Amino acid sequence: MSRTMIAALVLVGLGLLTGCATSKDELMPTNGMTMQELWQQGSSMSAGDAGQQNIAATRATLRRPITSADMVEEQTRYTREAANEIHSQFSRLPNPDLVIYIYPHLAGRDQSVPVPGYSTVFPLYQKPHYAMPGETARPPGRTR
Repeated sequence: MSRTMIAALVLVGLGLLTGCATSKDELMPTNGMTMQELWQQGSSMSAGDAGQQNIAATRATLRRPITSADMVEEQTRYTREAANEIHSQFSRLPNPDLVIYIYPHLAGRDQSVPVPGYSTVFPLYQKPHYAMPGETARPPGRTR
């Protein structure tokens, strides 16, 4: 090995040892508080009357009773229909639109007819493609 290679390895080794010489207290000061004290301080701030009311309101929202309208909506969502079965089992794969800009040009036999520039849109695939049952490219609940 050459001397420059050895010197480079020594410098890298010294750099690594210098990085390990840093103490955790310098990197993350704790201000003298333990983890238990931090936990108790955080829980005492939310344990006030306003905090308890917020918790109770959130729990009441989550534990709301199911109304008959909710049940009808759930039943109609799971009702088997021919169209529903086809769209849920064989969903269409996305067919993105491509936009192309046609620059101004001359057309015709003699190249004497000016055509202004325009944009046009066409689908990427010529015909729709369908996913196999269980294979989907769309998020659940979205049709067409």
